[in-house]
Parts: sequence; C-alpha cells; structure tokens
Amino acid sequence: MATNENLPPNVIKQLARELKNLDETPPEGIKVGVNDDDFSTIYADIEGPAGTPYENGVFRMKLILSRDFPHSPPKGYFLTKIFHPNIASNGEICVNTLKRDWNPSLGLRHVLIVVRCLLIEPFPESALNEQAGKMLLENYEEYARHARLYTGIHALKPKPKFKSGAISESTAALNVEQTNTSVCIVDTKTAVSGAVVQPTPLAPSLNTMKGASGGQEPPTTALNSVVEIGVSSGSTAAAPPTAATNKKESGLVKAQDKKKIDARKKSLKRL
Repeated sequence: MATNENLPPNVIKQLARELKNLDETPPEGIKVGVNDDDFSTIYADIEGPAGTPYENGVFRMKLILSRDFPHSPPKGYFLTKIFHPNIASNGEICVNTLKRDWNPSLGLRHVLIVVRCLLIEPFPESALNEQAGKMLLENYEEYARHARLYTGIHALKPKPKFKSGAISESTAALNVEQTNTSVCIVDTKTAVSGAVVQPTPLAPSLNTMKGASGGQEPPTTALNSVVEIGVSSGSTAAAPPTAATNKKESGLVKAQDKKKIDARKKSLKRL
C-alpha cells in the first residue's frame, strides 16, 4: 500500500480502489497512469474525441489532490499544449465540476469524463483562453483550424487499434486469393498445346477434373469443351481429331471398294 503524508490513510485506501477500477475498466478514450508511491497526483492520457479539432491526438493531463480531498475538488492541468477556450496557456482547466459544482461523492472517473467532454463542447462564456473563446464565438472554422494545428504539433499520436475480427477477416481474404490462384493453374500434361484455359463455373480447370477422376486423363467431352474455350478467346488451338479422322478413314474405305469393283468388271469382260 502506498503512503503519502499529504493524504489521510482512509483517502489513500479509497483512491487505491478507484485507481484499480480505472485501470481494469477505463472510460472510453481515457487511460490513467497509476503511481503507487504518490496518489496525490493522478496522470491521465485523453484521446481527442472524433469529429472535433482534437481528433487523432492524445493529450496528457494531471489531477492534483489536496490533503482535504475529497471535501475539496482536485486541480486539473493539461500537460500537453492545447488550443481550447477553457484551458489556460499554463494548462489550468476551468470547468464547473472542479469548482462550484464539486461534490465529495464525485469520483475520479466522473472528473476525467467531464474533462474529455469539455473537448467536445467548450464553454467560451467562462474562457481562460480569451483568444480561443472569442474565435469560437465569432468564427468556428478559424477556431477549429487553430485547434487542429496545435493538435498536429503538440499532441501525442494515438496507438494503432485492431478492430474486432480484423485478423480473421484478413486471413479469410488471403484464403480466397490462394483459392482463386489454384483454380487458374493448368495441368500441362493434359492441356492441349496452344489452348488458353479460362476457368469458369461451367468449365472447371483440368486440375479439378483430373483430381476428381483419381489421376486419370479427363474424358474427351471435357477436353473438347476446354479447347472450344481457348478458340473462342482468340487463341490458336488444334481442332478435335475425332471428326477429321473419321471422315478421312471413310474416304479411304470408299476408294478401296471402288478398286475392287473395277477389278471385277475387268475380269468379267475377259470371260
């Protein structure tokens, strides 16, 4: 247990419980730094809320607790330079929760959430930075430009976050790419020379057909369909040999029959 002369033992015990809770379940966009040797100063990193000029920046702040805490409010300071109506040039924070609206029942979690909300909705009426307050009331675009400039120069950069399911989604995408690549591979032993095979749902690749037949050559009809695909895409491919061969063989048979008939006619004339 940490000890600190500025804080009573009962307050230290209360803060220890609250800091442990903040560390285990931090508020959105807020991370608290715990110093076990000194509970009188609480550090926190606040992420700039989305849609504000402080987006994509992390701002470090501290809360200083007095000896009579929680009866008196802590004092808040931004350690990161920021352009904001309610934050002075020395980093002091002006918010009602830390002043007239303070209640001993309010914990550190409530204070930190209020400070982050101040980045979403400033109160120019009670400005510590008069230039920022006046600019916010008269020309918001100019105010936002100044605030973004300060954020880009002085704010810390947020750590990258991994969305839920991002790893599994990227793995699935990689598997899809590998599957598409394997479908496009052509078996050079069974493909017709010069044919360009375009794998489609209606005409699977030769590898797919060969795998389905247990390593045997694909049937003639499947091979003809692959050749037709290659010819239709503008490639030069050998014509299916079946029809041409049958036609040639039929012509040879007819020529042989004619020779036999002529020989028989000649023998009859001799008789």
